[in-house]
Amino acid sequence: MIDGLLAPFEFEFFRNGLAVATLAGGLCGLIGVYVVLKGMSYIGHGLSHAIFGGFAASALLGVNFLLGAGAWGVASALMINAVTRRRVIGSDAAIGVITTASFALGLALFAFFGGAGANFDAALFGSILGVGTEDVVAIAAVSLLAGTLIFLRYRALLFTTFDPEVADASGVNTARMDALLMLVLAGSILATMQVLGVTLIAAALVIPATVARMLTNSFSRMLWMAATIGVVCGFVGMNLSYHLDVQSGPTIVLVAATMFAAVFMVTGATGRRRTAALARRGVAPAWAD
Repeated sequence: MIDGLLAPFEFEFFRNGLAVATLAGGLCGLIGVYVVLKGMSYIGHGLSHAIFGGFAASALLGVNFLLGAGAWGVASALMINAVTRRRVIGSDAAIGVITTASFALGLALFAFFGGAGANFDAALFGSILGVGTEDVVAIAAVSLLAGTLIFLRYRALLFTTFDPEVADASGVNTARMDALLMLVLAGSILATMQVLGVTLIAAALVIPATVARMLTNSFSRMLWMAATIGVVCGFVGMNLSYHLDVQSGPTIVLVAATMFAAVFMVTGATGRRRTAALARRGVAPAWAD
């Protein structure tokens, strides 16, 4: 039985895929804390769809995927941030308008010029078979960068997340912090797209953070717990996907959803109250301990 469990480790593609899935889970869990607490859970779903538009454009123009889709994703993230800060429309509406238009453009480009196929399916649903050493290095670099930025700007990001008005009045450049968070989010989505696919990235961002919220009242603990939960889901999901012969993205998300259901039942009313509090922006500063 042990030999059967260890058998996939003989293949380089599986080792690379496992490394990427594990790193992707931790990265999404970490960034997801800020996304969820800011009441912008839909942005993971929306921004991943926006980046798909860049994927389509770069594929058709012969531009490097990371450069084309990355530039497109960053532009979409900054547009969402700019429209949201003007408060002409709500953040959910801004996300919906900009990201769905970008996604529709990507589909239209494929329809007009062709190109749907393996790459199209990989972008939508993830494909672990295409993961190479360079992908492991790329996601490791993004994870290191995201962790470093959060560590260095921890207090400013915390203040901006919970009380942006007071943070702005206190001298914190909330516009810069919001833009920084959006850029890190766009980079994280771009780096994890090949494992999870456009359609499942939102779940990887939201579920670990929500599970961590049900387990703790401390913001600092929530950060490392969400990252750890993401790592476990990525590692277990990748192994299960091999043995069950199911795509890695759906399996990772189903593992996370199972963990959510288990924690939801175990924590009972306390966990439900903490989850409900995610919808309220003004969380006490004592959370920062």
